[in-house]
Amino acid sequence: MSDIFQIISPVDGSVYAERTYVSDREINDKISLADKAYKDWKKTTLTERIVKVRKVIDYFKTNADAMALEITHQMGRPIQYTPFEITGGFVERAEMMISLAEESLRDIIIPDKTGFTRFIRREPLGKVFVLAPWNYPYLTSVNAIVPAILAGNVVVLKHADQTAICAERYQAAFDEAGFPEGVFQSIHMDHDQVADVVEGKMIDYVAFTGSVRGGQAVQGAASNSFMSLGLELGGKDPAYVCEDALVSSAIESLVDGAFFNSGQSCCGVERIYVASAVYDEFVAGFVALTKKYIIGNPLDSVTMLGPLVRARNAKTVLRHIEEAKSKGALALIGEKDFDAQELPYLNPQVLVNVDHSMMVMREETFGPCIGIVRVNNDQEAIRLMNNSNYGLTASIWTKDQEKALSIGDQIETGTFFMNRCDYLDPELAWTGVKNSGRGVTLSGLGYDHLTRPKSFHLKSE
Repeated sequence: MSDIFQIISPVDGSVYAERTYVSDREINDKISLADKAYKDWKKTTLTERIVKVRKVIDYFKTNADAMALEITHQMGRPIQYTPFEITGGFVERAEMMISLAEESLRDIIIPDKTGFTRFIRREPLGKVFVLAPWNYPYLTSVNAIVPAILAGNVVVLKHADQTAICAERYQAAFDEAGFPEGVFQSIHMDHDQVADVVEGKMIDYVAFTGSVRGGQAVQGAASNSFMSLGLELGGKDPAYVCEDALVSSAIESLVDGAFFNSGQSCCGVERIYVASAVYDEFVAGFVALTKKYIIGNPLDSVTMLGPLVRARNAKTVLRHIEEAKSKGALALIGEKDFDAQELPYLNPQVLVNVDHSMMVMREETFGPCIGIVRVNNDQEAIRLMNNSNYGLTASIWTKDQEKALSIGDQIETGTFFMNRCDYLDPELAWTGVKNSGRGVTLSGLGYDHLTRPKSFHLKSE
């Protein structure tokens, strides 16, 4: 394998940048530096850490436009949306984790017992290894990086090759903020080197966001140790539109939930179940709104759907569509509804007459394609929503909150929404079940996975 890798922009297929993987010796040196830095960083106060993290946030705010343009070139999201990942998402989540830190990291005081002082202290784990994906390069990575630093850990970041420049931006932000050397380091490394770091017990915690196959590889590499892992993996997120739903609102939100970022979202909606009474109205409105989307060059300010990140990703989507059609599915978006596109640009597609024998309703498609199913009652919808190897998010569309809560208790998922979808609230725990992974980020509970409890049991003389 060559030590040089290229970032091929999906915008036009050009080489956007070239970078070099570090050597094994450089990795060892950086891990050693992180270990040394940790010994001092864990002694700093939370107040000191917050001051420096706020300077990182300031860097992101100041450089948001340039960083947004870099995202568009690297992974193809339209330029009208990429700035929000920084000024909205990154900043919101970082600020929220700061606001939650004091309560989440303070000592747990045990009630008085005569002659004893007792409390539980949350200690940092040490070296946190963050493996970040390309689809939301800052939104996903901030979930682990900022709380890890605030908790007193040091961080080593390896970003997906496709968005390697985002890792360099992180490094520039931490350097400009004046962090001690080794507290935060970004490294360009290949998959074998990642496995060596995990297998070699060179770090203390892995925060991985990516595919199920990638998560299995990380878990396999860590199998000879007792280190903790946070694995945010795939999704096949369902939505259920009830007969009492405000259909127009459901259509608007679910079209966006299915097609935003060209469907390349772990918590994007990939399958929809609709009550028979409103099925025809919903499908007609969903198709009509989909046809209003503008697909094209993501550097154009009016573009709503840009390319998928790679041609092979687009081919996976097309394979799911063609397999479904071969089994009787009906495609409601025709070739004449959008200008002809070339890979990796892919027109959105809406499929009906689908069932769970089809890949498009069973496997993660991760592209601008949605399957819609008519259901006769709540129990049928619940059964089909749970008929999946994934469980990241699910949503219901109804005016009845009690009904939503009742159904939500029966859905196998990490997050359950009513009348919204495809959203992360940083005050709530972000987690998944089944093949969507394990562990927790965000909310106060996210800090529990980046610290270990240490009990103090002190007896007076």
